[in-house]
Amino acid sequence: MFYLKWLVRIVIFVLLLGFAVKNLDPVTLNYFLGYQWQEPLVVILLAFTVVGVIIGLLASLSTLFRQRREIQALRRELRRLDKTAGEIPDSPVVDTATAGHME
Repeated sequence: MFYLKWLVRIVIFVLLLGFAVKNLDPVTLNYFLGYQWQEPLVVILLAFTVVGVIIGLLASLSTLFRQRREIQALRRELRRLDKTAGEIPDSPVVDTATAGHME
């Protein structure tokens, strides 16, 4: 399994390297007010991919923090229930259905 992971990683790396080598032509991005950015296509794609990943991670942070707060609240409740369960004395359980027949 270890070697299979590394083989897949190497294949992906070679494919991405081939993509980068084939797309070295300069591309110009035109912004408002006459601003321009001229870089190879690979650099621009990499930059926008990184920005997209960062935006996606930032968007998922609220869910992550909400889930952590919920987990902490559930752990506090579990600790509270464990403490109260230890304080309740054990009482014998009487089966009312059979208790009436014994008389």
